[in-house]
Amino acid sequence: MNRQFFIILILNVFTVTSLTFAQQPWSNTSLPMEERVDLLVQAMTLEEKIGQLGNAAPAIERLGLPEYNWWNEALHGVARNGRATIFPQAIGMAATFDKDLIHEVASAIGKEARAKYQISQSIGNRTMYSGLTFWTPNVNIFRDPRWGRGQETYGEDPYLTSQIGIQFVKGLQGNDPKYLQASACAKHYAVHSGPEALRHEFDVSVSKQDLYETYLPAFKALVTEADVESVMGAYNRVYGDPACGSDLLLNEILRKDWGFDGHVVSDCGAIEDFFKYHKTSKGPKEAAALALKMGTNLNCGWVYQAHLKGAIEDGLVDESMVDQRLKELMMTRFKLGFFDPVNMNPFNAVDESVIESEAHQQLSYNTAVKSLVLLKNKNNVLPLNKEIRNLYVVGPNASSTEVLLGNYYGLAANTVSILDGIVGNVSKGTTIEYKQGILLDEPNKNPIDWATGAARSADACIAVMGISPLLEGEEGEAIASTTKGDRIALGLPQNQIDFLKKIKKDSDKPLILVLTGGSPVVLPEMEEIADAILFVWYPGQMGGQAVGDVLFGKVSPSGKLPITFPASLDQLPDYEDYTMKGRTYRYMTEKPLFPFGYGQTYSTFEIESLTASTEKVKANEDVELEVKVKNTGDFDAEDVIQIYLTEYQADFDTPIQSLKKFERVVLKAGETKTLRFTLTPEDRSVFNNEGQLVQSSGTVKVIAADASPGTRSEELGYAKKELVLKIKGGGKVIQ
Repeated sequence: MNRQFFIILILNVFTVTSLTFAQQPWSNTSLPMEERVDLLVQAMTLEEKIGQLGNAAPAIERLGLPEYNWWNEALHGVARNGRATIFPQAIGMAATFDKDLIHEVASAIGKEARAKYQISQSIGNRTMYSGLTFWTPNVNIFRDPRWGRGQETYGEDPYLTSQIGIQFVKGLQGNDPKYLQASACAKHYAVHSGPEALRHEFDVSVSKQDLYETYLPAFKALVTEADVESVMGAYNRVYGDPACGSDLLLNEILRKDWGFDGHVVSDCGAIEDFFKYHKTSKGPKEAAALALKMGTNLNCGWVYQAHLKGAIEDGLVDESMVDQRLKELMMTRFKLGFFDPVNMNPFNAVDESVIESEAHQQLSYNTAVKSLVLLKNKNNVLPLNKEIRNLYVVGPNASSTEVLLGNYYGLAANTVSILDGIVGNVSKGTTIEYKQGILLDEPNKNPIDWATGAARSADACIAVMGISPLLEGEEGEAIASTTKGDRIALGLPQNQIDFLKKIKKDSDKPLILVLTGGSPVVLPEMEEIADAILFVWYPGQMGGQAVGDVLFGKVSPSGKLPITFPASLDQLPDYEDYTMKGRTYRYMTEKPLFPFGYGQTYSTFEIESLTASTEKVKANEDVELEVKVKNTGDFDAEDVIQIYLTEYQADFDTPIQSLKKFERVVLKAGETKTLRFTLTPEDRSVFNNEGQLVQSSGTVKVIAADASPGTRSEELGYAKKELVLKIKGGGKVIQ
């Protein structure tokens, strides 16, 4: 379908509704959008206004207003709406540590979303998942690796989460001064990361330091730096109040402190939780009134529609508050250009050819390649030679397309399994044998073992193991989970461990372990017996091709861990405790199995120098850093240089270390480059017990490295240089 015909078709489809709408004063595009929204809301009856505050907003035929369903998903591609490019899961995108790449990915998703929306309109499909208001990204902090939804996040670090989240929002929403390509949503606000079984009822009362230092930075960044259009309130309570009815979160912090002027949507069913589980409201009318007054514009659920009118009649809330919340909400539909001539919105100049286009599939591949994390490579067993004589591939995830998808996914016509990617990389003369070998997470029903013996005759064995979205995910998604999607035990399923031990016992040939999953796997035994370990997350539709190309050296792996892999479950605090002490690389004192920011390449890198524009710093001045990095190996490769601050001087507890800057660098073998970073006074500051930002008093250490500093990183052989800044006039509150 060519673009001209496509636009004509859309124009024709909009004609019937638009004829009525075009006769109204709010259709006048010469007026400011705010004035047009006011005119539209003034023309509605109370019942019509309340209807528009639900996620399935009905049509108002007399005003020419079409129905619209606000519920849409696009976590790593347009989701739950048929064909679309499937990019690596969010945690894999974070592992790229590549801000420009994620902006490009989100922009591609936005283009596909706009094209799919126009097609949906042309066939009269206005159902759930066919709109342009996307409830993504998830910028909760992955504070505990047991959380089943951690795969949806950008990891455990507030700064990394903020930077990846900013670029995702900017790419998805576009850069037009008037119109949105699509609407993004920062969720789940706030202090929300499991357990899934308790999410509708638990209360979090963290310290103000933890709140402002860990749980709020990404939300603030998306509001103040990315101008995110929407924020989704979480299910849980914070300091006793439901997140979707919290004056502190929604009024004081979000709207007053941060200046948010978009709309707030409840998580689905969250307002019902007020009276059903939290018991903070007497009944649905009280819950509706509280949520509306505190700042929730859009109810994903039924409480507003069924009980808001009764709340007004009982004097619990005024109709003027309905008007205010509806105006804030309707601005989004106007920004999306729903009520303007199609050709006025530049984002409409796209057609269906962008959906799962070759360019977008290539982008999905590029993202997958940069997300793969090489955890171990004993004696440089990888990359394998494509002329290998005999190769054995085994494991429940080798031929699975389930492990490409993660959760909140779309559907693609072209997917490449890991087995496909391996087969496509070897010589046509190579003997390859493949067996699934075992079930995913339980013993085989048939006790006869024909799988492990094949490893004896092979020159190498690639075992594709790990977990899948069947075992981890949201409350009701992971259908093989007995813990509502959470991973209370973090190891591989025992049947996988037993199988791998048997393979290694029967063969002295290299064992390459390819692991899928959206969260850390505790695998000390596997780390000992495997010659190489490649962690691939849920790598999207082209993930198998990326894995194959990395295993056989077409490209070097370069992903970095966005979350710490603990050595054992004993290293973790209680799952239900939201205190940050002992959690993540920033506060953890025990030695992990694999540290945050870690990931090997096929080459070696050296940080030759780290210099500062001045090492005697005034409290209010920026410091310019220069990092000279060299590829000292024989393989062209990419690395991620990370800047950490540690050894803060303060009269209160501070993080052990914090990531402040990072940059991906491409270096040919033997090449040297100089990277430049700016450390602002805010970068050099930490939050005190009252949640105030305070600059380090005295000195602070700066470390440039390609993994988070620590004993374990030293054992693994990371690149590092450090210097100390002396701060004059520090110790003062700056925010």
